[in-house]
Amino acid sequence: MHRTRLGAALAAAALAASALVAVASPAAAADTELARNGGFEAGLTGWTCTAGSGSAVSSPVHGGSSALRAAPAGSDNARCSQTVAVRPDSAYSLSAWVQGSYVHLGASGTGTTDVSTWTGSAPTWQRLATTFRTGPSTTRVTVYLHGWYGTPAYHADDVSVLGPGGDPVTVPAAPTSLTAGTPGATSVPLSWNPSSGAEGYHLYRGAERIATVGGTSATATGLTPETSYSFRVSAFNEAGESPQSTAVTATTAAAGGGDELPAHALVGYLHASFANGSGYVRMADVPDSWDVVNLAFGEPTTATSGDIRFGLCPASECPNVESPAEFKAAIKAKQAAGKKVLISIGGANGQVRLASAAARDAFVSSVSKIIDEYGLDGLDIDFEGHSLSLDTGDTDFRNPTSPVIVNLISALKTLKARYGADFVLTMAPETFFVQLGHQFYGSGPWGGQDPRAGAYLPVIHALRDDLTLLHVQDYNSGPIMGLDGQYHSMGGADFHIGMTDMLLAGFPVAGDQNRVFPALRPEQVAIGLPASTQAGNGYTTPAEVNKALDCLTRGTGCGSYRTHGTWPALRGLMTWSINWDRFNNREFSRNFDAYPWS
Repeated sequence: MHRTRLGAALAAAALAASALVAVASPAAAADTELARNGGFEAGLTGWTCTAGSGSAVSSPVHGGSSALRAAPAGSDNARCSQTVAVRPDSAYSLSAWVQGSYVHLGASGTGTTDVSTWTGSAPTWQRLATTFRTGPSTTRVTVYLHGWYGTPAYHADDVSVLGPGGDPVTVPAAPTSLTAGTPGATSVPLSWNPSSGAEGYHLYRGAERIATVGGTSATATGLTPETSYSFRVSAFNEAGESPQSTAVTATTAAAGGGDELPAHALVGYLHASFANGSGYVRMADVPDSWDVVNLAFGEPTTATSGDIRFGLCPASECPNVESPAEFKAAIKAKQAAGKKVLISIGGANGQVRLASAAARDAFVSSVSKIIDEYGLDGLDIDFEGHSLSLDTGDTDFRNPTSPVIVNLISALKTLKARYGADFVLTMAPETFFVQLGHQFYGSGPWGGQDPRAGAYLPVIHALRDDLTLLHVQDYNSGPIMGLDGQYHSMGGADFHIGMTDMLLAGFPVAGDQNRVFPALRPEQVAIGLPASTQAGNGYTTPAEVNKALDCLTRGTGCGSYRTHGTWPALRGLMTWSINWDRFNNREFSRNFDAYPWS
């Protein structure tokens, strides 16, 4: 009994002391509401929602007369956020009332441990709450709400951030030292000095805002060759937008060469260095239908050496193989007839990882020797498998940091500079390395994704002014999400329409509207298909091929997919392979020859 009374007395004393501390706490006295427009009574003022996913609605609401409605779509999870001013090394509470399935509430950039909480199901209004502490130098924290992919719209209201208020936010000063780098034919790289307190920057071309970025560099794309442009940049934060910087003027370069192709070209791979069930085709016997002949394949001595070798198929495998002298003479004859002959590097068995400067230099040297020995017109990059991948933390296709990516870009630019404007550069990536980047890029912000996802995008982007043709392999592919938010599967017109539309319209990378892969010019794009059922998964009948071409070049026969334009200048088709086409009685090339392009 004595011990019980003593325990009760101690508990009462502790409670009283706690109450005194609470009353005396200066932190509690300084706590203020930091969320701006947390009840959405002023619409979306103060909030930014990805992909235009958010809107203010009058019903349902938790308090007041308005609430947030945000709808996930495709690869966008409807993230709505705002940045609040905080004090370093301080405690904060975050809460919101939500309704819907899989609604998330969180805070990032805390300087300590970022926090989030969520509900899997809130058929009626439910309160989400969490706390966080800022780091020793943190003055800004981003609070956010988002839903989940493929779920219905969610609602949110009465968002609250309670804690010590930070210093008042002021509009940043105009950025200084805006500088234009070396212009390409259709792009201009730009950089500037940072502005104190800026959350991001707006880039302007003339009076038009053309990009919003978080860093101090951006590339203006989609420009016209040999044209002068004026650019300015401004800084912004939650207080507003700064004045624009002093203008810088840049003139784009002349259009690259290597594009002396027919308006609509047929590209095919020739099994020059190996045999398979399709049979060997001598260079002199390649039909005139083929405008670009890619010699398959140049392969490395080891995956990381960068040392590329090419030789004709051994006579033991290909009894009818020509001599090297006959092969070179046949190449010259094709070129005299207006055809282009390239060396294709990689293929399914030729993994190439330029992980070092030595490998990069060996690549340039060895590829140059092949081009010079056979008198070729250029180079095709057919890296597959594990040749290209993105290191953890390499999240921006516009500024890659992974050595295998950076070194490949450098090597290709060196080769282009060495051989000049007439050098033909083509690429044949798989959909996994290009269009899948619309959903997933590298290992992702939380890790765990395949680091190869979208890994071709920085290479294509960096070389877009030098690129003659991109012909993505629309075969041997899993389902890929298109710009309509739907998954498309290979083998029919719909897949080729959806995948090509992405290249010609551009697309957000990993669903990030601030990181949009810009559209390629239609004359840079061809559709890659297998020539027969034996050549690869995803064979497409001639009727379906024609349906895809009709949709993309005329806007007819598109089915349920709505393209983002019509492109009569679409360059043409690529196939694996010339050998398999001959094996299949030339079905693919005959259909191309017969197609009425205009």
